[in-house]
Amino acid sequence: MTTIAIVYFSGYGHTVKQAEAVQEGAAGVSGAEVQVFRIDQNGDLSEDALAAIGKADAIIYGSPTYMGGPAWQFKKFADKSSAAWFGQGWKNKVAAGFTNSASVNGDKFSTIQYFWTLAMQHSQIWVGTGVMPSNKKEHGPSDVNWTAGFGGALAISPSDASAEEAPRSGDLETARLLGKRVAELAARLA
Repeated sequence: MTTIAIVYFSGYGHTVKQAEAVQEGAAGVSGAEVQVFRIDQNGDLSEDALAAIGKADAIIYGSPTYMGGPAWQFKKFADKSSAAWFGQGWKNKVAAGFTNSASVNGDKFSTIQYFWTLAMQHSQIWVGTGVMPSNKKEHGPSDVNWTAGFGGALAISPSDASAEEAPRSGDLETARLLGKRVAELAARLA
C-alpha cells in the first residue's frame, strides 16, 4: 500500500476542486491510499493530521496563488513543518504541487517554486506534471495542460467564476494526471 497525502488550503472553493481531481487521479492507481488534509481558515491542521502526513510516502501541496505566492494559511502550515525538518522526517518522500489563480499567468509559478523549495528543504523528491502543453491555436481551457505547467499543475479560476464554474475541465484533468503520476512514482520508490 502506497500512501499519498494531499495537504492544501482553499479560500473560495476553487482549490478544493483541484485537490479533488488530484485525489481522484492518485486513488485510481492500484494499491494507493489517498488522505486529504485541508488547512483551515486559521492556517491550522491537527497534530493527528501532521502525524499522518509524516507517515505518507508522498506529499502533494496545494494553495491558491495570492499576491504572487501561496496563501498565508499554507505558509503557516509550512512553517509548522519545521519540526519534521529538524529530524528530516519527510526525507525521500515524493512531493508535487498544484495551484490556481484568477489570471492566465497570475504568477502561479512563484507558488509552485515555493512548494518546490519547501520540498527541497525537507529532502523530498519533486515530481512535475510530465504532461506536454496544449499550445496550438485550436487549444483552450478544456485541453490538458493548457496553462503549460511543468513544475506543477496550474489552473485558472476567473475572479467572477464560482467554484462550480472553475477550474475548467482541462485544468482538472491536468490535476488528475498529476495525482496519478505521483501515486505511480511513489509506488515504484516504495
